[in-house]
Amino acid sequence: MRKLAIGAACFAMIATAGVIGEPRGAHAATASSDVQITATASQKADKLIAFAKSMQGKVRYKFGVNSPSTLTFDCSSWTKYVFGKQGVSLKWGTKSQSKQGSYVAKSNLRKGDLIFFSVSKPGQINHVGIYIGNGQFIHNTTGSKSGVVISNLNSGNYPKRYITARRVL
Repeated sequence: MRKLAIGAACFAMIATAGVIGEPRGAHAATASSDVQITATASQKADKLIAFAKSMQGKVRYKFGVNSPSTLTFDCSSWTKYVFGKQGVSLKWGTKSQSKQGSYVAKSNLRKGDLIFFSVSKPGQINHVGIYIGNGQFIHNTTGSKSGVVISNLNSGNYPKRYITARRVL
């Protein structure tokens, strides 16, 4: 029993100090800065999504257009504009944007991630949106609901058209 108590005490000292040889508190500082980075990315995503939502009913969709002065965009010029307002530089074009940032598995999507689809040529990226959480994304699109709309990633044709996602925040 005494050996068990001594072992538990040693474990507690090592766990409190962090890794052996690491200055006391250094591990805690690293964990704290990781939380800080995540909180900052989450806060930036919330601002980005609020701005994107504020554009509903104001933006027109037009393929191949990037006109902030008239709020006329295609899908990728719109994401470029929205992210640019948050200080994140994106290239224009879905294929270019699909190579920026880092890959994210569909099961690990976070608010603010770019999500890419094939909507006209099967298997080829040609549409982009912004994941907003709870299986939903916001995008600038054409068709019966032209302009900025919120769609469900798991309904309609989106599940079979989904290709990949990238994290740029």
